This record gives sequence, structure tokens and C-alpha cells, in this order.
Amino acid sequence: MQDLLRRYGPGLTLIMALLVAFWLLMLVIIPNMTLFEQSFRPYLPVTEIGGPKDVYSFDNYLKVFDGSIERSIFGYTFTVPVHVLTFWLTIWYSMVVTVLCFLLAYPLAYYMAKIVQPKSLPTLILLLFIPLWVSEVLRAFAWWIILAFKGPLNALLLAVGLIEDPIRWTNMGYTGVVIGLVYTYVLFMLFPIYNAIQSLDTNQIEAAEDLGAPWWKIHWRIVLPHSKPGIASGSVMVFMLSAGSLLVPSILGSTTSQWFTQTINQWFNDALDWNTASAYAFLLLLLCTLFVSLAMWVFRVKLSDIAK
Repeated sequence: MQDLLRRYGPGLTLIMALLVAFWLLMLVIIPNMTLFEQSFRPYLPVTEIGGPKDVYSFDNYLKVFDGSIERSIFGYTFTVPVHVLTFWLTIWYSMVVTVLCFLLAYPLAYYMAKIVQPKSLPTLILLLFIPLWVSEVLRAFAWWIILAFKGPLNALLLAVGLIEDPIRWTNMGYTGVVIGLVYTYVLFMLFPIYNAIQSLDTNQIEAAEDLGAPWWKIHWRIVLPHSKPGIASGSVMVFMLSAGSLLVPSILGSTTSQWFTQTINQWFNDALDWNTASAYAFLLLLLCTLFVSLAMWVFRVKLSDIAK
């Protein structure tokens, strides 16, 4: 605050603080508090709102356990609530997206930080940012065209002889969704890792090489531990963005895939039940936050490390 006062003066600093406070209050705090309050109230006709039936309860949250479906795993058949299954599949495939983003981003981040020539780095970063100039909707539709039954991907694989018949990529469960999410959010993994590796003293890597350490041990013992805050930051962002994505699952999802945000959207727009939709939205937020906190505890990463 003192730096802002010294740089901009008290008048301009006060205006900026008021604008930020107004934005947080009107667009974040009040809407979320309103939805949180509505999530405990029943969905009633307008004439019954405020009447004896309009009482607070956990009924909207408990609707997640309504309806069941049979699933078989390793020969064992069990019954699970539909929306619970949808939620855990969303969490699972968000984890898959996070892991794939890391596997793609880490080598490129290391190349950008320690190998590429400094004069070529701005051009490389610009090329990486170009896809972000296009809206997420257009990028998702582009992948829908690529993954189509008679799309460019099948044509390429047929031409090189890797497949004999076209593959219906968008009908293979969550395949299309995972591909679209990885493409959309991989940069959110790349740049935190790049920033972390860039701060690593190159002399440590050269010393390990001089001592005869293989490349995999250099990464395992030196680069990866130093990059842990960047990896944690990127993983949190990719996981939360993937679990909360709506456009990509809606466009690239198959008839057998259902993202939890699509269920929330159906409560909002199709059923017009904003109360239940609010409950589902807060369930997603709460459980994802708990899951991320648990992962941070398991990998011994502090919130202060991610903030840095």
C-alpha cells in the first residue's frame, strides 16, 4: 500500500482501491452469498416463496444422491448415484488432464528456461500465445472438426497407415474432452513451471553433469525439487479450470460422457431450479478445494509456495 501511495498519490490510490472493492463486492461476494443462501431453500412457485414451505434445509445438497446406476469394475457390479458418479468422473478426468499437461509442459518449460537461445525466446513465447488470441469456443469447435469421423486426424492416420478404419474420437467416452482440455489449459501449467526452472542456478546442473550424473537423476534430484512450487501452482490452476469447464465438455463430449458442470447447467437452464443448481455448484467448489488441499498436504506444498 505504501508503494502505491508513493507511486500514484493518495487520490488515485483511493480510487483504485474503491474500484477493486466495488468489483469484489458486486461481482463476487454478493452474487456468491446470494447463491449460497438460495442453495438451502427449496425450489417453489413464486406464490409460495416466503410461505411455510420456504424453510432452510440440506435437501438440495442431498439431491446429489438421487437416482442410481449400476457399474461394473473388475467383474464386481455395484450401484452408485448418477450425480455422484458424474462428479467423481469429473474429478478423475481433471486429474488425467493435469498429469498430461505436466508431461507436455515440463520438457518444453525446461527447454525454454535452460536450452533455447535468449534471442529466440520471445518468438517462441509469442507462438505459444497465439492460440489464446482465439476464443475458447472457437478452439473447442476446431478440435471438434479435427476429431470428426471424416476429419483431418483420421485422414492423416489413414494416410500413414496407422489405422485401417476411421475412429469416432468424439464417441469414445471422455477422449475428446480430455484432448480439448489439455490443449486449452496446458499453458497454465507451462508458464509457472518455466518461471520456477528459470530461477534455478545453471551451475548446479553443470556441476551434476561434470560429476557424471545421468540426465534423469539431474531432473529428479535437482530440477524437479526446485520446480515444485511452479508444478503445484500449475497443477492447481489446470485442475480447477478443468473441473469447472463447461464449453469444452459440452462441445467435445460424447453421448456417454457427462461433466459435473453440465449437470449444474442443466439445473440452471433446463430445470430452472437455481436453488439446486447453487447447491451443486457449491458442492463442486467445496470438494475440489478439499481435494486440492489434500493433494498439497500429500506432496508437502504450502500455499505460500504456490503464491510465490
